[in-house]
Amino acid sequence: MQPDDRPDAGTNGQPVVQSGVQPQGMRAGDRDRDAVVQRLQEAFAEGQLDDDEFDERTRAALTARLSSELAVLTQDLPERTGTTATGRAVATTSGDRAPGRFAIAYKSSVRRGGRWRVPAQFRAIVYKGSGHLDLRAAELTSASTTVFAVAYKSRIDVIVPLGVRVNLEGFGVSKGWSAEEDLESHLPADAPVVHVRGIGYKGTIEVSTKPQDSGSDRRALPG
Repeated sequence: MQPDDRPDAGTNGQPVVQSGVQPQGMRAGDRDRDAVVQRLQEAFAEGQLDDDEFDERTRAALTARLSSELAVLTQDLPERTGTTATGRAVATTSGDRAPGRFAIAYKSSVRRGGRWRVPAQFRAIVYKGSGHLDLRAAELTSASTTVFAVAYKSRIDVIVPLGVRVNLEGFGVSKGWSAEEDLESHLPADAPVVHVRGIGYKGTIEVSTKPQDSGSDRRALPG
C-alpha cells in the first residue's frame, strides 16, 4: 500500500477522523418530523401541493428515520418567514372573519364544536394527541366540504349531522354504524356532502353520523 492510500493514523495506530468531515444520515427526531408535516400542510393549504403529493410526502415524513429523508420533502417549496411551531391547536383566520382552514396539534388536542364556520376545505393534523371535529352545529360554507385529516399515533373523531352524505377515502379511516346510517340512502341528490380524506399512521380516523345534541357539544369553540 502506498503512503497516500493509507488513512491518517494517530499515536495509537487508529485512524484519525478529520474534523471537517460531517456525518451523513443524521437521525431525525419527532420535532423534525412534526416541523416537516406542518410545512407540508401549509404548502397544501396554499395550493403548492396537490392531493396525491400531500398524501405521499406526509406519509414519508411520518416514517422518515434520517434528516436527509426529511430534507428532500420540502426542498422544492418556497421559504417561509414568520412562521412558528406550537404544541397547541392552530387555526388561521383573516381579518374579515373567514373560517379557519386548518388546525395542528403536537402532543395536544384539536377540538372544534358548537357554532363554528367550516371552509370548503379544512385540514387537521394531530401528532400523538387527539382530535374532535363536530359538524352538527357548524356552519358549512359550501355544499361540498372536504376534511383532510392526518392522525399520527392519534385518534380523530369526525361527527356529521343528519341530512349530510359522507364520503370516505384514505387509510386508517372508518365509519361507525348507527341507526341513522340508513337515512343517508334516502337523501336527495343535492344534499350537502362531507368528504373525509385521511391518513391514520398507527392511529385512526373515525366518522360517525349523529343527531343534533343539545348538551355540551353545543358549546361554541373558536373556528
